[in-house]
Amino acid sequence: MTTYSGTKEFEGARFVRSSLKGATIRFSDVSGMTMRGVDLDGLDIDSHDLMFGRLLVNGVDVVPLVEAELNRRFPGRELQNAQDPEGLRAGWEAVQAAWAETVASTPPSLLDAHVEDEWSLVETLRHLVLATDAWLRGGVLGVEQPFHELGLIFTGAGEMGFDMSIFRTDTPGFEEVVAVRAERQAMVTELLATATPELLAEERRNPWGGDDWKPTVGDCVRVILEEEWAHLRYVRRDLALLGGGAAAGS
Repeated sequence: MTTYSGTKEFEGARFVRSSLKGATIRFSDVSGMTMRGVDLDGLDIDSHDLMFGRLLVNGVDVVPLVEAELNRRFPGRELQNAQDPEGLRAGWEAVQAAWAETVASTPPSLLDAHVEDEWSLVETLRHLVLATDAWLRGGVLGVEQPFHELGLIFTGAGEMGFDMSIFRTDTPGFEEVVAVRAERQAMVTELLATATPELLAEERRNPWGGDDWKPTVGDCVRVILEEEWAHLRYVRRDLALLGGGAAAGS
């Protein structure tokens, strides 16, 4: 299989009477792509940022329909965009309960199993440790080096210049990961327990750098919630494919 990485040679290209059957597109920009008279049977699209744009199918923007269905499958997910402390607290409680159920119901044999090119459940928990470190310890609390060595950063971070020496190179065990994860969960719970509208409105620095956006404390919490719900969906999707659990909702 030929792999095209880091290329822009297909921008503005036209594919006519061509077969892309079975092709995989990952971490790529397909915004503005136009498809006409195409066979879409079995087409599988997964976009972390779907809610922020439009996806037209036969002239219908299906994004609101997808969002409504995901909120039905994941009760409490709609609160990831809450603007008040009460809504954020309720959303956090809902996603933590959903995660607890998922972790408890996953057979030990599948904790480190993964679908091709996706993270396992344990790896996902490590990434959520990193996400909490970035947006709570780094963003909200302003810790200069907020990351736990056990965290798992996104693919390609090293090539982007991130200091990867922060993180361990060995593979931590499930119990160790769960313990660090619980510490980070407790930090969010503690923050939200006493959060006020005034605190949520306070500006912070972007933990990933840059001056184009100064998130508020509320923004930082909402990013954490978005990460929690998105990766819960990924894990449940993959566990269903691995035969270790049912897809969320019905």
